[in-house]
Amino acid sequence: MPNPNPVIVVPGITASCLSDEYPLPQEIVWSAVLNKDYQRISLHPDNTRYEALEPARVQPGPIFEVAYRELVEELRYNLREKEDKAVPVFPFSYDWRQPLALTEARLAAFVDEVIERTLLLRHYAEDDAYAAAPKVNLVAHSMGGLLVTGYLEAAGKKARVGKVATLATPYKGSFEAVVKLATGTANLGSSPPSSREREAARVTPALYQLLPTCAGLEPGKGMPPTLTLFDPGAWQTGILQTLEEYVRLHAVSKKDRKQQAADLFTSLLNGAKDHRARVEKFTLKQAGLAKEDWLCVVGVDTETRVKLTVNKESYGPDFEFSGGRHNEWGNADQKLRRLTGDGTVPFEGALPSFLGVENIVCVRPEDYGYWELQDRLISAAAGFHGILPNMDMVHRMLVRFFTGRGDKRGNTWGRPAPGVAKWEPPLELELKD
Repeated sequence: MPNPNPVIVVPGITASCLSDEYPLPQEIVWSAVLNKDYQRISLHPDNTRYEALEPARVQPGPIFEVAYRELVEELRYNLREKEDKAVPVFPFSYDWRQPLALTEARLAAFVDEVIERTLLLRHYAEDDAYAAAPKVNLVAHSMGGLLVTGYLEAAGKKARVGKVATLATPYKGSFEAVVKLATGTANLGSSPPSSREREAARVTPALYQLLPTCAGLEPGKGMPPTLTLFDPGAWQTGILQTLEEYVRLHAVSKKDRKQQAADLFTSLLNGAKDHRARVEKFTLKQAGLAKEDWLCVVGVDTETRVKLTVNKESYGPDFEFSGGRHNEWGNADQKLRRLTGDGTVPFEGALPSFLGVENIVCVRPEDYGYWELQDRLISAAAGFHGILPNMDMVHRMLVRFFTGRGDKRGNTWGRPAPGVAKWEPPLELELKD
């Protein structure tokens, strides 16, 4: 039997620890539970690659164990055929604040490193088929899927990737990103709203790359029918006012403070718009992949924000956050059934442009004993969206997808998307009602 490709696990936004390496010893400024220092992780208005409070050097540390340890350990154990033939499974931590395009280069280098390390294992070095054309498989959760897609779009057929699995990825964004930017709190985070959190969010480039472009963004009274949240004029004035004050407090350039804030806001939105365009135009063929090489798992049957109306008031645009959360998965109307999601990512936002809706695998909370996990920190922090990578059935599905093994016990399953007559997932799964 050929050796399975080594695997790289790519986490979502906020799910890598951050440490400031300037102090001796270095100090953790962002972790899963105890350390969330928004002031220390806030980026500088003159250059968002660096921190507002200098001197500093904030760098990524380990990925969150509470979210991904079980996934990594299960893959390491179950991908191997024999005890002495380990299949490497590497976590990839990254600075989730930064534009995804910057992190894509780091991921590309890490893919090469993982392959080089894997070829130092005797059973891989002696595997002529692997040594001749070494590749990795990728598992990405949430925003990690956008990072992987952008990496593949940039690398094309030079990417040494065999198969990809994405879990709960907001390919067309999440309305929770709007809530986070507007109020400082949403299902994307775990702490109560605060001014510090709101300021940090509004100068975090990656968060803008989660803005929704999916169905459900609705122009209300006075707004143009071509409403897009990549337009600065679509936003509430409070965001720009916060940025103006942030510039006043931290900027060292001699630019006009008000103009600098407007330019910063426009730059953040344009960067997000450009990245979304890259993801939207990506095709599997571009990276030498086929639909059978990509497993896209989408969470459904959880109350999720699936609509956002923007109205034009006398003071400017206004977001209607009330009344936008729905779960119509049980509705007999197939169109209405799409008004659902995983609690963070709406179904419509989870659909990639490079796959057909018939290729999507839908999963529900009841598939994983979700209600038995209510006491877990990750469940409290991010609900069904956050615990998806922890679920046993997902682990079994990934092992089968990466190895091509059968399912003698019938313990991997899924559901087609609403309205799909012929379901075509990339592996054979038991069809659940």
